Amino acid sequence: MEQYCLTNWKLFLGDLSNAWQKDFADQGWKKVTVPHDWSITQDFTKDASSGTGYLPGGIGWYRCHFSAAELGDLSDRVLQIRFEGVYKNADVWVNGYHLGYRPSGYSSFQYDLTDLAAFNNNDEFVIAVRVDHSDIADSRWYNGSGITRPVYLAVLDQVYVDRYDVTFETEAITDRAAKVNASAILTNALDTETQVTVEQTLKEIGGESFFKLGEETVSVPAHGKRAVVFAKELAEPKLWSAEIPALYQLETKVTAEGKESHYLENVGIRKFVFDPNKGFLLNNQPATKLKGVNLHEDAGCFGTAVPTAVWLRRLFKIKEAGGNAIRMGHNPHAQNLYDLCDALGFFVIDEAFDEWENPKNKWCRGHNIYPPKYEGYAKDFPVWHEKDLVDMVRRNKNHASVIAWSIGNEIDYPNDPYANQLFNEMTGNNDANKPAEERIYNPNRPDTRRATVIARRLTDIVHREDATRPVTLAAAFPELSSQTGLIDVLDLVGYNYKENLYEDHHKRFPDKPFYSSESKHSYSQWLAVKNNNYISGHFIWTGVDFLGEARGVFPRHGTYRGLIDLCGYPTIMFYKRKSWWVEAATGKLYTRPYDGCKTEDPWTPVFRKWNYRDGEDVEIRLYTNADQFTLKMGQTDIPMTFDETEGYYTAVTHYQNVPLTLEAKKDGKPITDLLEAVGESCQLMANVWQAPVKWSRFNRTYNPDKVIHQIELTFIDNKGRATSDERIVTFSSDDAAFLGFENGNVDDITNYVEKWRRSFNGRMICYVQTDKGQKGSVKFSVEGFSPLVVSL
Repeated sequence: MEQYCLTNWKLFLGDLSNAWQKDFADQGWKKVTVPHDWSITQDFTKDASSGTGYLPGGIGWYRCHFSAAELGDLSDRVLQIRFEGVYKNADVWVNGYHLGYRPSGYSSFQYDLTDLAAFNNNDEFVIAVRVDHSDIADSRWYNGSGITRPVYLAVLDQVYVDRYDVTFETEAITDRAAKVNASAILTNALDTETQVTVEQTLKEIGGESFFKLGEETVSVPAHGKRAVVFAKELAEPKLWSAEIPALYQLETKVTAEGKESHYLENVGIRKFVFDPNKGFLLNNQPATKLKGVNLHEDAGCFGTAVPTAVWLRRLFKIKEAGGNAIRMGHNPHAQNLYDLCDALGFFVIDEAFDEWENPKNKWCRGHNIYPPKYEGYAKDFPVWHEKDLVDMVRRNKNHASVIAWSIGNEIDYPNDPYANQLFNEMTGNNDANKPAEERIYNPNRPDTRRATVIARRLTDIVHREDATRPVTLAAAFPELSSQTGLIDVLDLVGYNYKENLYEDHHKRFPDKPFYSSESKHSYSQWLAVKNNNYISGHFIWTGVDFLGEARGVFPRHGTYRGLIDLCGYPTIMFYKRKSWWVEAATGKLYTRPYDGCKTEDPWTPVFRKWNYRDGEDVEIRLYTNADQFTLKMGQTDIPMTFDETEGYYTAVTHYQNVPLTLEAKKDGKPITDLLEAVGESCQLMANVWQAPVKWSRFNRTYNPDKVIHQIELTFIDNKGRATSDERIVTFSSDDAAFLGFENGNVDDITNYVEKWRRSFNGRMICYVQTDKGQKGSVKFSVEGFSPLVVSL
């Protein structure tokens, strides 16, 4: 099999009646690279929805031209076009033939072009895709618009293994062996019954381990299918885990009609269970706590067309904070993120839906500001839910990282849309400003018991497709859902922000394993997980700041609840969480002006700074897991007390302009930190981020001929110390393509296509692209500073 990634497309924003025709004149259309998100290139506007980041959607047409000759001889071959995801309502034509429609922007789909190749009267193929994202208030977070995931052409022999028709499972693990099952479904496009030989092998990626799983010759009927299954016990295989994510390349070799084809997939050997009393157990080892984050799939200037390199840098930061798990909120994500989770060792809960047959409230003028809108996937759910759910499971079933399938997020949110007479007044975790009539039981709303009926149907679909992983959902109102049968349907129970119920519900449902599918960043919610073996783990909201779900009115267009910001830099929660999650020694100092009282908001800004007025009251916070430490202001010891509520050490002192130094130890290993007053900014400093060398053996990118450079920019003083200066930085280059600036400020509505941006808290990041192997340079200019030239 050969597979070609179609990256060069043309785009027209607006609707046209005949752009589907092969000979339509598209010479004046804008050239774009797919994956592509057109919304992120538009101006932020109050006329769009706050929920989706105040960015417009609309209708767009994409067209792609390619030469059949470049694919080689297509006679006696099967030709397919494969879409990883188009957001959304995608109609596809090839050479003027309408092939189909797919409403979901998260599902993959494909079409057979074999007959069209035979009908073609010249060398040219023309693909036309109409994308309709007119209902911009269709979600509670930013989703982008366009062909946001890769498109491939697949050229296959006439006896072939179709996409997602290889399955790999680990049946059992003992001390020194593992039993695995592998299968392949053969498709015969020939007019005659055909003898086919199938061989499957495992080769360790980056290692020497090799196993032959089996070889068999079978007869496949004309225009039919035949499954081949191998079961094999492997001696001393390398096991996949979060600490050592060992991967194997599963090769399926198919020989028929004198032709040989090869299909490759990365898999891991691991066996896990969610135990109702012990928690999450992997590979017969003691329980592992899931230290998880929720993620949406945008990345600032890239929108939802996020390159692999950008996700890689983000995931390394989450690993640094001690994270080992990701919940895909609240939809299936692009394949490059799952590949990275496999390679880096993240456990994944994959999620299908945020709403079912009825729409949720969609905020369009600010968070919880009424009235909402009711656009979105609910209108498509009755017809498409099974196909979309099956697509998620089949697409991601071989990822070692995936440990559970979630059929829904907060489907049971109070009065949004389901209600029940068991509660006369219902308030969710996010309803501080909800009108009273929206909280009171209304018998005309859909009955909550209907959700149980649908959940059972969805659970049966998942079990039919994959019997190796549990089915879960994220419950928002378990006070009610635990009484209506919704919990009974699930294999694994997730609660959002309801740690207070676990002890009682563990007793009520002793056979059900529990985990926190969403939780705040608070210390108490972490302790509820840490101190109770029966809770498998938790997933904080969120891992990374994201666009949409804007908490506030325009121009605020994003949410700042991540461990890292849109630039990929640590937020105020990063080192606090690290002190709870990691075993290695860690310690970090933060400060803030002290106003005489303890703040109740954990997101009240704290700073990595030591610039205050002499004598000013300053609160010092220390995030550490040290066994012992000493904090000094100059030569003066600063005693600190542990805040049992917030989970860090704190002290209040009168500021003196002398260094603040930390010396600590954990298990005998030293930890040091330093804060001192910094001077005026005098220079812009750049660091080009580099992935660890060991990562390269796992790398699978959408566009391997291009290299993305992530240039971290920081303003520094004359002693090289970071400042918090906010200045405009301008980009220029003759030999590198500008991809965008990001500063992490969710109130900055500068258009992302601009080649300038103002720094935020003294830093920002710039993304540029070069051809693989190409050398180049970029220049950053700041008024009053010498230009900064960075070699690539």
